[in-house]
Amino acid sequence: MKAVRFHEHGGPEVLRYEDAPDPKPGPGEVLIAVKATSINHIDIFLRRGMPGVKIPLPKIAGCDASGIVREVGADVRGLSVGQRVTINPGISCGHCEFCAAGFGSQCTTYTMVGEHIDGAYAELLKVPAHIVLPIPDSLSFEQAAAAPLVFLTAWSMMVSKGNIRPGEDVLILGAGAGVGTAAIQIAKMVGCRVIATASSDDKLER
Repeated sequence: MKAVRFHEHGGPEVLRYEDAPDPKPGPGEVLIAVKATSINHIDIFLRRGMPGVKIPLPKIAGCDASGIVREVGADVRGLSVGQRVTINPGISCGHCEFCAAGFGSQCTTYTMVGEHIDGAYAELLKVPAHIVLPIPDSLSFEQAAAAPLVFLTAWSMMVSKGNIRPGEDVLILGAGAGVGTAAIQIAKMVGCRVIATASSDDKLER
């Protein structure tokens, strides 16, 4: 398959579009033909290198993905070849005390697609089946790939931890960024009055 990888840390010039081994799904895993992905800050941080964080190189980044199921491994249920899907990029065990309490992001073995395992900047992506989510035909691949990481982050901050309620005022800083735009939509869905700020008039207008 073709993939965008980096073999060393640095600026955008370290990214290489090159051949990489095709991933093969094992038991409980799904292989996705990637149709769209997104760019998140974590992709840039990993490429530059983060103090105290070591990742195996070469690395394929990319947390978010949407595409079509190419292959399913043994023991996979509810997903079929040809299905349109996206992913939840956070992988938790589902069994530890934090997962049992509903805090999957604090899982003792928490990993992230594109950080701890190879990500979506490739033609093919192998992930655990339990993080794969079907998407309707009304949702484009681009829309589906733009949503997961930022919406999960915004939902965790505002609903799970912030406990926002209808009729409340919600101030959203940096509303022009990915998490900010997700936060606006979530706050409006809940029934809050949104007050938004952005770094430029153009972003604020959008």
